[in-house]
Amino acid sequence: MSTFHPAMQKAHLADIDSDVHGLISKRTAELAGVSVTEVTFDRGARWSNDLKEYAGTELCELPHVALVLRGSLGVQMADGSEEVFSEGDVMLLPPGHDAWCVGDQACTFVEFSRGADYYAG
Repeated sequence: MSTFHPAMQKAHLADIDSDVHGLISKRTAELAGVSVTEVTFDRGARWSNDLKEYAGTELCELPHVALVLRGSLGVQMADGSEEVFSEGDVMLLPPGHDAWCVGDQACTFVEFSRGADYYAG
């Protein structure tokens, strides 16, 4: 029999309603001091097409630290540099980027965030 320590926290992402914007969906579990978000870019999804208007910024201005579970995500920074992150890759994206699903398979990644203060200080 297992016992659950009072300071441990648990969430099940599949039990959380999706926040959908065009071809991009997100589910976020809030734990003490950290948010864990499962993000899926369906085939054809692109941040600048699906989330730009909602965000109200030219590029995504949130930092991301994430593990890609399946598919591939293309990312372009404001300076034009590009990278593709695929299944099993860990990515750290600073603010100021666009991102899109690469190929015929949806891309899903799990992001760990301390919020917008990640790069502060």
